[in-house]
Amino acid sequence: MIRNLFILLALIITPASLAEEMPLNMTRGVTDISERVYDLHMTILYICCAIGVVVFAVMIYSLIYHRKSKGAEAANFHESTKVEVAWTVIPFIILILMAIPATKTLIAMEDPTNADITIQVTGSQWKWHYRYFDQDIEFYSLLSTPRAQIENQQAKGPHYLLEVDKPLVLPINKKIRFLMTSDDVIHSWWVPAFAVKKDANPGFINEAWTKIDKPGTYRGQCAELCGKDHGFMPIVVKAVSEQEYEAWLSAQKQTAEAEKAQAQAALSQTLSMEQLMTEGEAVYLASCAACHQPNGMGLPGVFPALKDSAVATQTDMLNQHLDVVINGKAGTAMQAFAKQLTAQQLAAVITYERNAWGNDTGDMVQAADINNHAKQEAK
Repeated sequence: MIRNLFILLALIITPASLAEEMPLNMTRGVTDISERVYDLHMTILYICCAIGVVVFAVMIYSLIYHRKSKGAEAANFHESTKVEVAWTVIPFIILILMAIPATKTLIAMEDPTNADITIQVTGSQWKWHYRYFDQDIEFYSLLSTPRAQIENQQAKGPHYLLEVDKPLVLPINKKIRFLMTSDDVIHSWWVPAFAVKKDANPGFINEAWTKIDKPGTYRGQCAELCGKDHGFMPIVVKAVSEQEYEAWLSAQKQTAEAEKAQAQAALSQTLSMEQLMTEGEAVYLASCAACHQPNGMGLPGVFPALKDSAVATQTDMLNQHLDVVINGKAGTAMQAFAKQLTAQQLAAVITYERNAWGNDTGDMVQAADINNHAKQEAK
């Protein structure tokens, strides 16, 4: 505590050029807006410090030189017009001086016009979905910190809880417009290095923008309390040169074509129980364990258990099991995974849920079964 007080005192008396190096101070970031926000922060901070110095100087002076032991007597005046005007006008002028740069910065932060790239950011419990307008590219970005680290079975990595399987890739020197929304509850997309923090509200679209000056990997988090795994919803942005970005776009399109071909080929494949269980476990831990828990026990009263549950153990409820995983369940936190997972992944995770934790139904679901189920729904 004492150390932090000394650091804060040092920050107050340190020149602005050195203040950014202080561990408790705001960082400059890597965008023009973040620089302006930093400068505004320092301007307001030093105005507040100056006010504090003046006020406490007057107080200390008064305590020392106008104390009773020196024979000081209280002034006898009432409702001084000069004093009333002074302590009204002076703070008003100070507020105006603070409001002018603050307003300019806020107006600049809320101007997403003339963007080069538009990306839709959708929050859901507990992942981010990114869609690149006019590029036919979209993907989910999930926490990639190993479950063993979260459960303290392994040492924490350097980016513990701040790493994802698929980062958002953006070019530098381009104006990026973000359209923020949500599938379920209120989330907030926050990357400090960009000075971007915008709520993602279900049923609404908020706008934000950035223009990154330096290549690098920048990390953030959901900044709105959004449920049990709010702390497991990181944001990772990889800023690259324009040439690297174009190459990444091309690679993503090729990958998407390859995945489509692979998904089509999977419809004619028959995997063994061992293969389904191995892949199913990996999918379950990545996409399902946050709610239903790694042991399948769920959270009583919040997320239902899959272990020994009717839907995961009774053969006559297999179609219902498929429907819930594929289409979600309205009015609950159960999401639709039809667009998040491939048919093979869906088949594997459903097989895993029906045969893990002692469920042992022996049921095997193949990619073709998922496809047939979708066709029946479409009729």
